[in-house]
Amino acid sequence: MPIFGRVLTAMVTPMTPTGEVDEAGVVAVAEHLVAHGHDGLIVNGTTGESATLTSDESIRVIQLVADAVGDRVKVVAGVGSNDTAHSIEMSKRAAAVGADALLVVTPYYNKPTQPGLLAHFRAVADTTDLPVLLYDIPGRTGIPIQTDTLLRLAEHPRIVAVKDAKCDLWAASKVMAETDLQWYCGADESNLAMLALGAVGVVSVVGHVAGNEYAAMIQAVVDRDLATARAIHTRLIPIVDAIMGTSQGAIMAKAALVELGVISSAFVRLPLVESPPEHLAILREGLTKSGIR
Repeated sequence: MPIFGRVLTAMVTPMTPTGEVDEAGVVAVAEHLVAHGHDGLIVNGTTGESATLTSDESIRVIQLVADAVGDRVKVVAGVGSNDTAHSIEMSKRAAAVGADALLVVTPYYNKPTQPGLLAHFRAVADTTDLPVLLYDIPGRTGIPIQTDTLLRLAEHPRIVAVKDAKCDLWAASKVMAETDLQWYCGADESNLAMLALGAVGVVSVVGHVAGNEYAAMIQAVVDRDLATARAIHTRLIPIVDAIMGTSQGAIMAKAALVELGVISSAFVRLPLVESPPEHLAILREGLTKSGIR
């Protein structure tokens, strides 16, 4: 089995209408995901609005999830930043409150060189006993993890997997062929394609509402039943478009959870803003067309 499971969602951080972290809502979302096909959760990732959570809030959310569901799923804590020292500090704090593993994103904005990326990821992995999931998302960070860098990072005993939101299928194929890194698709639009190439699972946003469906799709791929996997992929197109193609994943995932009655508030912190009525209409139509409600 994959080290972190097969179906993971980068879970939102529920907030009250006045912007505080909704601790009961955090637990409710975690329980909802566990009840709907998940064997792992990403906490404090991009979709969790990590950029606008304080360090203490981030650690508290990790602790809430680990305490609530850590005996049933893997809890992977997002600890990445563009400051290596801060990532190391957050790694230690996340481990202390029950995280099973760490998600470490490519440093953003300061655009380090590839040797800088190599040094950054190694520095974090060197100071923890937890397995590390690299997060490659150049659309947000401004810089990809190049193939040669990934090959060298794979030599580290605690760097064990990649969340791939770069979606260069050929580059992913080469790294999977040459290393033991476990591959997770980090872009819902590419889930089936990347699974077909050898990814072991997904780190989803649409999984907030389609966890069971993704679990079934992955099992179909494992069973070499491409027709079933393709049918599930096709059925989910409306909801993937609604959540990933309208505004922004965290915004739409929270709106979807409100629609399903999992949380009561879709509040997002600035600079994010809540969905306008026209996006909510697309979301509702997507939920219906994809058979989610």
